[in-house]
Amino acid sequence: MSLENKLLRQESEVNPITGLDYPDPDVIRVGDIYYMVSTTMHFMPGGEILRSYDLVNWEHAAFVYDRLDSTPAQRLEDEENIYGKGMWAASLRFHKGVFYVCFVANDTGKTYLYTSESIAGPWEKHQIEGFYHDCSLLFDGDEVYIAYGGRDIYITQLNAGLTAPLEGGLHRLAVSDAGHPGLGYEGTHFYKINGKYYLFFIHSLRDRWMRTEACFVADSIDGEFTGGDVLVDDRGYCGQGVAQGGIVDTPDGEWYAVLFQDHGAVGRIPVLVPVTWEAGYPVFGGGKRIPRQFEVPSPCGKTDYRYEPLVQSDDFRKVPGLSEKEERERYGCFGLKSVWQFNHEPDLQLIRQDTQHGVLWIKTGKICRSLLQARNILTQRMLFPRCAGEVTVDASSLKVGDYAGICALQGCYGMAAVTRRDDGFYIVMRGRTAENDSMQAKPEEVLEGTEWEAVRLEQGTVRLRIEADFAQMKDEARFYYCEEKLHESAGQGGAWKQIGRTQKLYFRLDHFTGCRIGLFVYATKETGGQAGFAGFGYDA
Repeated sequence: MSLENKLLRQESEVNPITGLDYPDPDVIRVGDIYYMVSTTMHFMPGGEILRSYDLVNWEHAAFVYDRLDSTPAQRLEDEENIYGKGMWAASLRFHKGVFYVCFVANDTGKTYLYTSESIAGPWEKHQIEGFYHDCSLLFDGDEVYIAYGGRDIYITQLNAGLTAPLEGGLHRLAVSDAGHPGLGYEGTHFYKINGKYYLFFIHSLRDRWMRTEACFVADSIDGEFTGGDVLVDDRGYCGQGVAQGGIVDTPDGEWYAVLFQDHGAVGRIPVLVPVTWEAGYPVFGGGKRIPRQFEVPSPCGKTDYRYEPLVQSDDFRKVPGLSEKEERERYGCFGLKSVWQFNHEPDLQLIRQDTQHGVLWIKTGKICRSLLQARNILTQRMLFPRCAGEVTVDASSLKVGDYAGICALQGCYGMAAVTRRDDGFYIVMRGRTAENDSMQAKPEEVLEGTEWEAVRLEQGTVRLRIEADFAQMKDEARFYYCEEKLHESAGQGGAWKQIGRTQKLYFRLDHFTGCRIGLFVYATKETGGQAGFAGFGYDA
């Protein structure tokens, strides 16, 4: 790397690199462009791919799929759901002019392979026979392998069509972490570099919970893999380790890892780590820790490039005159901005975009016991360490028993909403509490949560706001309301008033994702009501 390309930065200035929940990252470079895919689980469209020119700044590039298999659970029909399941830990590869994304879905028990000649798509859907947990593809000349597993890590050779294991091909146990009392090796990333084979894993320390990154190396695909931990560091943040992700080289031959770190309720956020090599073994940072200062890549000729933010305000209008490619990239969420994803596969018959007036209308289509059963919850990731979102809600067309508003979407959700009752409209704050800090899911029989406050609303329109604080894993959200006319900015129609209590937020296995801001409407008595959402504002 030339001296002019060496950019020395404080580690705290670089990391965490997105401030947002992008867990299980895999990263590649194609020419001067880096691409990263991460777990999107139940959210759709899914398989989001980000783009960067310097490994530090990232923007949306594409979604791999709009829908997966459209099962009743993926569509949130009746009381079925795929929260915490869906698409996990994808492998992103580029080989002979084709992009590959491979992952399993934990609700269907299938392994999916999507291919495209362009990162923007269209992506073609395939399946690989078998189930390969946290898999990683390796193209080795004319041969293709998939490495996968938990505690016991296997390597299996695939057939030429990548549809099934190759009959009579390699199938071997490569590394075992049997007997580990915590998290054994998983999250595999598989590479061949300078003739050697590398397997990277996440696991936890044996004496306490802390994620660490491990690497094992072999001289041949069927040789002995040897190695151990290469990164044991929490960056001084709440004992939360940094691990699981891909490594990538720059055009100048430097190497970096993109891993994730737990940040409590806001989710698992990518972290950039410099990598060097000694006698064929990777060295992460220095002394298995991330240096306080390190060189970051030059921006590959894009010094003045303006990245599109990964979270944004939205007036629910559209920029005219875009090309088909620009339209697909900017509005890849079923015609909405690509910063949005729905909580499950949406029912588009219940959604109407009024781009002329800047209003998104969502109609109820099922009876729900709680927010978590609502279809068409429109979500954006929450930003570390703090963020806020607000929106104007036109609830005049709600039916009795309907709720429409803004929420912190997770198992222990909190929400501020307008509800219609027999005697008129009310603003309410509801929340679902937890008995402890365990990561285990809360029983579904208590989905409804508790109503902490209700305030009479004189009209059917109100502006609602959520403010969240994730610093040092404080993990709290507060809700506010402001009575005003549709489209007017907050403050012109009155001051913000807090409603209800401070909602404690959690990262738990029931959703297994970072908390999100959500816009929602759902019915508890009869379907057919609707709510309009306008002037969504996102504040960092």
